[in-house]
Amino acid sequence: MEQTKNKNFGLILAVYLLGIFMGALDTGIVTPARTIIQNNLSVDEKTGIWMITIYTLAYAASIPIMGKLADKYGRKYIYLTSIFLFGIGSMFCGLAQNMDSFTVLLIARAVQAIGGGGILPVATAEFGTTFPREKRGMALGLVGGVFGIANIFGASAGSAILDLFGKNNWQYIFYIHIPITLFILIAGFLTLPNTKEKNVKPIDFAGISILTVMVLSLLYGLKNVDFFSLGTSVMSSAVLPFLLIFIFLLPIFIQVEKKAQDPVINLKYFKNANIVITLVLSFVIGVAMMGMIFVPQFSENALKIASGSGGYFVLVLAVFAGVGAPLSGRLIDLFGVKIVLGFGFIANIAGALYLVLITTNYPTFFHVIVSLILIGLGMGFTIGTPLNYMMLENTRKEESNSALATLSLIRSIGTAIAPAIMIGFIAHAGIGIQSNVMELLPTEISVPPLPYAQELTDEFAKLKSDPATSEQFSKFTMPDLTSMQTVQINMNGNGDYMMPNDLVDLMKTSDVTNITQNTKILADRMFMEMTPDVIIKITSGIDNGISGLSKGIESLDQKIIEMEKMPIGAGPGPAVIAQMKTSKIQMSETLQKMTALRDAVPSSFEQAKANYLREIDNTSPEIEKAFQTTLNKGFKQVYLTVFAASVIAILLLIFYRDDYKVRKK
Repeated sequence: MEQTKNKNFGLILAVYLLGIFMGALDTGIVTPARTIIQNNLSVDEKTGIWMITIYTLAYAASIPIMGKLADKYGRKYIYLTSIFLFGIGSMFCGLAQNMDSFTVLLIARAVQAIGGGGILPVATAEFGTTFPREKRGMALGLVGGVFGIANIFGASAGSAILDLFGKNNWQYIFYIHIPITLFILIAGFLTLPNTKEKNVKPIDFAGISILTVMVLSLLYGLKNVDFFSLGTSVMSSAVLPFLLIFIFLLPIFIQVEKKAQDPVINLKYFKNANIVITLVLSFVIGVAMMGMIFVPQFSENALKIASGSGGYFVLVLAVFAGVGAPLSGRLIDLFGVKIVLGFGFIANIAGALYLVLITTNYPTFFHVIVSLILIGLGMGFTIGTPLNYMMLENTRKEESNSALATLSLIRSIGTAIAPAIMIGFIAHAGIGIQSNVMELLPTEISVPPLPYAQELTDEFAKLKSDPATSEQFSKFTMPDLTSMQTVQINMNGNGDYMMPNDLVDLMKTSDVTNITQNTKILADRMFMEMTPDVIIKITSGIDNGISGLSKGIESLDQKIIEMEKMPIGAGPGPAVIAQMKTSKIQMSETLQKMTALRDAVPSSFEQAKANYLREIDNTSPEIEKAFQTTLNKGFKQVYLTVFAASVIAILLLIFYRDDYKVRKK
């Protein structure tokens, strides 16, 4: 590279940085679409998070392989091969929507990640070994800055693409990588030097395989842990066997690494206290970084904006991380890495605490922005530059590729494990949303008064007591129409209505902007499924009354005819006949009212539904508040995890020995 430093340095720099930008962009670009994708492909929260977890896992596994291949065959060809794999994986991620297959998406994400595993480490090693010592912080600052900006700016790009093409066309968030891939491949073949290392040792495939199984087992076990019922869930068959696999393989992995000529994790590093601290810090930073995944969803919930739009707020993180990352590189050259990294962790702690204690309780635009500024600044001073600097300072130059690959591997393990834990907090909070929202809804449906209901009840009582009609209606029981004007509702399935699974899923996939509308969909379906039986019960009683009246009118009419045929003086007399005719007229009028009442029942229930839906609209602010508050409990736990990780990092940093002052002398 030294020979081409002046000739094509600008283009070489651009090709490497553009590859870093594209690879880092992908993690962020998925975050605002995560819930949209999992809902579109019909998977739950804990399954959906694997679109990110599988990427970080495959990325971690590929880093040491790509690093060794780069040492042996040259950075140029491995870098461009990685770019090609990333582009192919991106294309099939997009096609997964057309295939309606979450499995295809996961496989394509893994291919993307294998490619991504050769982009950042190779580019970082090229910059870290070709810049002079006194400028190394600045050079790595460029890498950290581009990586940090792209990683976080990706969320805003994702929201923009979803707005441009529509939320039902999320495949375009992956297709954006294809033209960038083509440019890098063409420019890279023409300009990149092929830097190689001498005496490259064999790749540790056994160690990589065992480590991958270990991490995958740990991930799957943690995915199924219920941290709110820790003891019971840890002992379950979905958790314990996978944790035991991890524990069983750990000593085997150590023995394999001891015998490997070039181990995936050099155990000699663990004899150097500074390197141990650097690697543990890398893992902890990987955990803290994953809080970024939930920023779009948190912003959407806090500010009541539609799913997919929260990515724009991550732009705040991008701006301040973009300022912090290159600045951290320059400040390392001036003050040393320990002070710079410590400042970053303090900013992370301040941002996490502000979000947990203030923003979740008072979710305003101002508080969201303040939280993101602090977290973004903290991330800018912690991701990439300082740890790369620390690792290179404590290893030999010829080990640069392997050292940085190990660092990235450990950080990637942290970024793979963290979502499996954090998503459990969000999923657990989501369980309470349905019950909390349902508690706000009216517990009964009011049916508008049916026409003539009380009047008809009174008239039937008179017919029973009237000597002229008592015989016909002695056995008839008039339904209590007034008691049928309310229907009790119990959304938990203990009353008149049990919520079907598709409606349960609808409520689970709701966000704060559509929870009211989805609740109305639930209520509408409730009427469709429940009211027919109630209507039949009411109309059947009315039909009995109509039938009784019709028979009574026929019987009365027959008696009148018979009496009128009787000889004068032999019958009951004109007054009685006249009274019977009056009763017949009254009964006919009652029959008309009964028919009108029966015909009014369906429309009366339609009006009841309209009234109930209107009540839900009126309750909308309370429904949205309940949804927002419940989900924020999960976000509090996520960012308490970020807080805890940052506190642990500061405690570890105290024991790091920075030789900066000695070197300056």
